[in-house]
Amino acid sequence: MAGRSLAVPTDRRRGRRDVRDAGARPQAGQLDGLLKVVRRQTTRGVEPDVREVLDWLRRQTGTHVALVGDTGAGDAGDAVEAATEDFPRTALGVLAPLLERLVSGQLAAAASTAGALHVRCEALGPHEPGPVLVVVGASEPTPETVALCQQTASVLTLLRRAGVGDRAWREYEYKARQFRFAVLSALLMGEPMLARRMATGAVPPLLDAGRLRVYLLQCPPAERDRITRAQQDPSGYHGPDLLVQCPVFNDLLICLVADEQRGADEQRGADEQRADPSDGRPPRRGAALHRMVRDNPAYALGVSGSHVLGATAEAYSQAANALAAARTTPGRVAFFHGRTPLDGLLPRQPALEWARALLRPLESAPKTSRDVTRLVVSMPRSAVARLLGLSRNTVTAHIRRAEHALGQDLADIRCRAAVHLALALDSSCPPLESGYEDRPPPSLKELLDTERVAVWAHTTLRPLETRYRRTLREWIDANTDAQRTARHMGISRNTVRAHLRTAETELGLDLLTTGIGVHDVVHALHVTAIRRVD
Repeated sequence: MAGRSLAVPTDRRRGRRDVRDAGARPQAGQLDGLLKVVRRQTTRGVEPDVREVLDWLRRQTGTHVALVGDTGAGDAGDAVEAATEDFPRTALGVLAPLLERLVSGQLAAAASTAGALHVRCEALGPHEPGPVLVVVGASEPTPETVALCQQTASVLTLLRRAGVGDRAWREYEYKARQFRFAVLSALLMGEPMLARRMATGAVPPLLDAGRLRVYLLQCPPAERDRITRAQQDPSGYHGPDLLVQCPVFNDLLICLVADEQRGADEQRGADEQRADPSDGRPPRRGAALHRMVRDNPAYALGVSGSHVLGATAEAYSQAANALAAARTTPGRVAFFHGRTPLDGLLPRQPALEWARALLRPLESAPKTSRDVTRLVVSMPRSAVARLLGLSRNTVTAHIRRAEHALGQDLADIRCRAAVHLALALDSSCPPLESGYEDRPPPSLKELLDTERVAVWAHTTLRPLETRYRRTLREWIDANTDAQRTARHMGISRNTVRAHLRTAETELGLDLLTTGIGVHDVVHALHVTAIRRVD
């Protein structure tokens, strides 16, 4: 049964003071110990360890200490957030009415008894409901003990407030990172206006730039967060640019850099796909990324050409191919060398007839299945699942619907290359001229059997030595299975992968990481087989 209580009312907006103990002061050495505890906690960068502070107060006062939250209608003992060892929780049942007044902000501090125990309570403010520091001892607390309780309550208040601030900061960082990825996703789908609508009221400056380059930075996974935070502005952007952590490959940082020098380039009649942007003067963010690679041997950087915002996907493909070459170049930086894409060399009307005829059955599939198909022809299924936040089984189900509609096996690399080319043609070409449905569309073999395409194929494969070209053929014939390729060629799997890494560097195409460059190899080898220009 509780004895008498001495309570101190408070207005938390004005602060609080216990007039009985105004003259008591903890000793300097004791406060130094408390500050050491606080310093350890703040330097760890984790959630505050309340128990550590409570244990310190117990060592100083010889009392039992607990931090009690909102009791509500339940047992006060269940509201204990943290407590020292052997804290007498049964005493809290007697103190429940007093604790409710402290938690609700009606009181700032109170002294009471619970049977033979003496109790001192300090409310942690300034917000209600708030927790209460409860100190229980066998004797009435001395003024010094009361002062230490007050100081400890103040420190706990600050630590908890810092913890709330840290949690809010982490949540802000998470939301900002997710939003940047959403903007990137819209741009990769060729929808800059959708990106603007998502960012209503806080449009990234990048979306007003008109043109961009993609810098694909390969770095240790732990470094991506540090780089992103170090260059982030208060809006969650990166000045005129956006840095986005790749959700699929944890060592890649996707940097969408506004092409600041593009206007001057156009005045000089510069080629849009020139290898080195702006006469060797990369944009500010690009220069910073170059310095990072120069100073860190574990980094590599691939740089795309200049593109309009709606062609961000093409810029990403160029950067990924450039990165494949950068990994083995002395400076670990590579620019995409201007190469006309295959879809730009095909006769427009027949090519579009072929593409639309191939893709038309896909219109009967659900839109999500169509979107998944666009992604799965350019990256592994597991990567698509991580990118979209779907299970692999769900991705597989969507792919099966698309395969059924198309009559294609998307697990086959040649089928994927054909669908990828059809999608590129469908998205880049204007509507068909009238009357095309009256005649059958050409075959892919007929489209590729032209002199212009033959020159493209020869140029694509020319840098590669004969032995590596043979490995590429065998690898494609084995549906990009390195183990099967090794068995057929009578060499080790590691040798096959070494040949493919060399081919990546020589061709400037990504074959093994994102696989973006595989389709060009498939078509180039197909053309050399048709034309016998190898």
